[in-house]
Amino acid sequence: MDCVNGQPTICQCKEEHANIIDFLKDRVDSVYSFRDRYFENHKIEEAINKHEEIGKLLSDTLIVFNEHEHLISDTTRARYNYLKGKLLNVVPKYNKDAESLLSKSIKLDPKLVDAWNELGECYWKNDDLRKSVNCFEGALKEKKNKYSLRNLSMLARQEESKSREDRIKNIEKGVNYAKEAVQLDPQDGLSWAILGNAHLSSFFGIQQNPKILKQCLSAYSQAEKDFIAKSTPDLHYNKGITLKYEEEFKLALESFNEASLYDPTWEPPRIKEKQLVKYLTDIKEFVSTSGKMKAKRLTQILQSIDSRLLGPYNGGSYTSSNGQTVKLEDVKLDDLKAGTNEEKVVVGKVVCSVRNEDTVPFTFCMVDKSSTCVVVTIFNLADGKGVIIGDSVAIPEPYVTDVDFNYKDIDYKFRLIRVETPVILVVNGKKVGRELQAGVQLSIFKKFE
Repeated sequence: MDCVNGQPTICQCKEEHANIIDFLKDRVDSVYSFRDRYFENHKIEEAINKHEEIGKLLSDTLIVFNEHEHLISDTTRARYNYLKGKLLNVVPKYNKDAESLLSKSIKLDPKLVDAWNELGECYWKNDDLRKSVNCFEGALKEKKNKYSLRNLSMLARQEESKSREDRIKNIEKGVNYAKEAVQLDPQDGLSWAILGNAHLSSFFGIQQNPKILKQCLSAYSQAEKDFIAKSTPDLHYNKGITLKYEEEFKLALESFNEASLYDPTWEPPRIKEKQLVKYLTDIKEFVSTSGKMKAKRLTQILQSIDSRLLGPYNGGSYTSSNGQTVKLEDVKLDDLKAGTNEEKVVVGKVVCSVRNEDTVPFTFCMVDKSSTCVVVTIFNLADGKGVIIGDSVAIPEPYVTDVDFNYKDIDYKFRLIRVETPVILVVNGKKVGRELQAGVQLSIFKKFE
């Protein structure tokens, strides 16, 4: 019988309660799918409408939840609270009701891993990072999952550090969490994107090693194979930052532009694109005008350049990165080729510095005795250190890039020398000391900014 004295049987009630939870879960999943796969069914030009459409879908689904709440029993209350809290959590802003619902869900069922993770998101949006970490760690105690690991990777890198040692420890912890997430699901693009960000933090917080930038770009490339990850503006934003420090300027500008297309309301990509355009425009102008230096002053500088400014490199040798002793030949800037110029050394005078909003790399222009002007970028330079106008700089085995591209109808063309560490330089005839080398910190995209 289906009924006893006109009332549903116990079995029928249990089935009804289970069905309503499945029904509500499907509704929540459809809201998240709409958000994450928006561009499967919409043109990129419609991105400006995305947040508003998600908000409307959220409101409509909340009505469905409220209409069916009378069907929720004590045994299904924990799942109902979790699903409703997750629904409210679909938008980037903190929601107090979501926090309340998720907290109640966990009290009713402490083993509900998904609720722990959603509550961690809530606390994070409210800038309560310690509680957020506790939630994700609580979820991991119940079950190892990529969601908790991804978020702990980001939070570890955001944790305040009292010393450089603590900073390095937190960054390494962040990298390890991200690697674990990728291992759990190598097809998940969001995990790959977080791993790329973790490597980028390592580049700025530990050592500005170009190999780390290659790891970043490799991870981002894997992330872009996943439609959901590829549709997130922060992936393209952080990829743009990486490409900027790779000095792949055109690709960096295109990545910042793509980030803006995916979310036209998000300001950071447009700001970064504008800053990079200004930086490149300044370089182009300074290189073409020898730092806008007056003719008389430039003539004096050119006349003062001779082989004595090579200091220990004058007729001497150079210990390369692989520990080998290399004889060096003094050559002109025009004699350099693209790539690494082995067994060569150049010397010139600083004619200007180039403002860089991110402070890294330290950028200046120099001329040699043949009046050729190039731009030089120095990485791993201690904060507040650098060279000034009139200083002489000798660079052994210079790595050269001939920048030549067009972006938004503007041509950029100049020669660039990249210096990975200041300790190989000779400034004003003297070898640079190791106190000029240091790591720096950079704020990449932070979730919920």
